[in-house]
Amino acid sequence: MKCFPCFKPEKKMPSRRMERGEVPPANAAVSTRSGAPLQKSESNEPSSASPKHTQSSENRSNSEPAENSSMAKTAKAFTFRDLATATKNFRFDCLVGEGGFGRVYKGQLENGQVVAVKQLDLNGFQGNREFLVEVLMLSLLHHPNLVSLVGYCADGDQRLLVYEYMALGSLADHLLDNTADQIPLSWYRRMKIAHGTAKGLEYLHEKANPPVIYRDLKSPNILLDEEYNPKLSDFGLAKLGPVGGKTHISTRVMGTYGYCAPEYIRTGQLTIKTDVYSFGVFLLELITGKRAVDSSRPANEQILVNWAKPMIRDRRRYHELVDPLLRGEYPEKDLSQAVGVAAMCLQEEDTVRPYMSDAVVALGFLAEVPAGCEEKPSTVLQKKQVEDPSLTNSTKQDESTFDRQRVVAEAIEWGAMRQKQKAQNQGKATDSQCIIEPTEANRV
Repeated sequence: MKCFPCFKPEKKMPSRRMERGEVPPANAAVSTRSGAPLQKSESNEPSSASPKHTQSSENRSNSEPAENSSMAKTAKAFTFRDLATATKNFRFDCLVGEGGFGRVYKGQLENGQVVAVKQLDLNGFQGNREFLVEVLMLSLLHHPNLVSLVGYCADGDQRLLVYEYMALGSLADHLLDNTADQIPLSWYRRMKIAHGTAKGLEYLHEKANPPVIYRDLKSPNILLDEEYNPKLSDFGLAKLGPVGGKTHISTRVMGTYGYCAPEYIRTGQLTIKTDVYSFGVFLLELITGKRAVDSSRPANEQILVNWAKPMIRDRRRYHELVDPLLRGEYPEKDLSQAVGVAAMCLQEEDTVRPYMSDAVVALGFLAEVPAGCEEKPSTVLQKKQVEDPSLTNSTKQDESTFDRQRVVAEAIEWGAMRQKQKAQNQGKATDSQCIIEPTEANRV
């Protein structure tokens, strides 16, 4: 499979780390829609260990933070009256979403800032400790592709979280739940969203210290701003990654059916490569416009990965994967690259899946709109290049540059695949299955 600048199976994590110290696990962020979770009963507990602490990540996750921790100082404390005023007393017409942790309202603060206010359900899954973890976690994690925490409210028994407002809602609204009068997302917008999402995961995996495993990547959890910049939201299932020489953390299997990595479902062993598999499924959603699981389709098409597997293996069938709503408005070479990235993320062996930094580099090329291809929802890119001679020269020049980059990437990948084949010939084999059959998943 030709795809992108590859990696060594035993690649070490980058040395760039946050200098803010330990990051506690998150528990919930704003989400306008929620998928069908496998389970929602596990709670993450915060870490109180210092960077020099030698406990395992599981032990650290069971320790309780100090109530007055300085970590939460970046989040503003609101009164319940402040947020009731901002949301017009939580009027129904301000309601923008509802999930297992409570309702989300659109509101406006006294300073004019538009925000999303999540009012936690007191009888729901999230308790006081998880609420505190959420505040501490999102106070530490700051990245353009993560939703930002504005503040919180802990008046009496009320627990509310305040986030930046994302004007375009969730990706699912535009990709999976779009109506007949909606203009479909263009190819380059889809690749821009994939690239930004990959950068958010790269930050959690390779720059946060300790690493954070998101564990619930799916289209409804990706929120979009006015410029279609994606941001990860809903950290309710996030966990601290393995540290101190640990290869994984053992935990209860949780996530959304259709996105979970097969080895995680079988063993409960969680690594950052679990998120990488989910990203492969997410990328397939962007390419195909289909849901990861859709029970309304014929039996052989209900699980997206199972349906796509034969086409991913045959380069000549890549075009069958493409969302019909694109109407052929995509570069064929870019499609091959995108499918290649998805295929590598869905590798059977978790150790040979790419790191998110590799995916960021590969998708960065695809997210760039070539000169002469102005990003407009109604633009037919390929026809425009043919009909407008003034764009031909610049477009060909850009395509030549992209072709050179891809040739280099393909050569690197060929070497990596040869290395993998050599290791397999020496006796390294795996009995894991990358594609989960519905019957196996149901048993879990």
